[in-house]
Amino acid sequence: MPPPDERALPEVPWNAAALRLLDDTYVFAATGPRRHEEWAYDVHALLHRAVDDPRGWLRLDPDRSNDARHTLPSYPFEPPDPAALAALLHPLEPAAAAGALAVMAEEWQAEPAPVRTRPDRAALLADARTLLGRYGPGVRCWTNARAAAGNPAADLLAAGLRGTSSHRFLTTAYLRGLDLGDELGVVAVGDDEVGVFWAIEGY
Repeated sequence: MPPPDERALPEVPWNAAALRLLDDTYVFAATGPRRHEEWAYDVHALLHRAVDDPRGWLRLDPDRSNDARHTLPSYPFEPPDPAALAALLHPLEPAAAAGALAVMAEEWQAEPAPVRTRPDRAALLADARTLLGRYGPGVRCWTNARAAAGNPAADLLAAGLRGTSSHRFLTTAYLRGLDLGDELGVVAVGDDEVGVFWAIEGY
C-alpha cells in the first residue's frame, strides 16, 4: 500500500487537483498549521517537515525517504532562519500565484510545451486555483521569484518555469549524486493553514 503522504484520499478534490497538476514533476507540496502571527515560522516548519497536514491530505514530497536527509534533514531545502526567510519572498496576487503554480507542471529542461501554449491551460489554472482555495478567500501569497519584487501581479505563466529566476532556498550541497539547480516557490498563507509549493530542478 502506498504511503498516505503520496496518495492520501485522492477523492478529495484538493488532492486530485494536486496530483493532476504536480505529480509528474519534481515538486514539494505541503500544508501545515498556521501557529504564528509571523507566518515565516510556519513556512520554516514545513520546509523542515516538522509538522503534518492538519487535515491529513496529500503531501507531495519526493525526498521523504531520500538518504540525503541523513546528512541534511531538510533536504532538498536549506532555508534561512525565519527572521530572514520572509525577506526573500515577494507578495503575489492570488491570480498571479495561480499562474506560478500552473507553470510548476513544466519541466526545467527542454520543455516541449510550456503551459501558456497548452490546450489544457485553463484546466491547469483551475487546478491551481483549487489548491489556493484551500487557504480561504483571504489567502495571501508570496513567491521567491525575483520578477515579483515590486510587482505582485507578475505574469510568471508568460515567462514559464525556465524563464523565472528566484531567490535560493535549496541546498548547494552535492548529495546522492544530484545537483540542485533552479527553483520556484509559492507560499499560501491563510488564517488557519500555510501551504508551500516548490518546483525544483535536479540534474
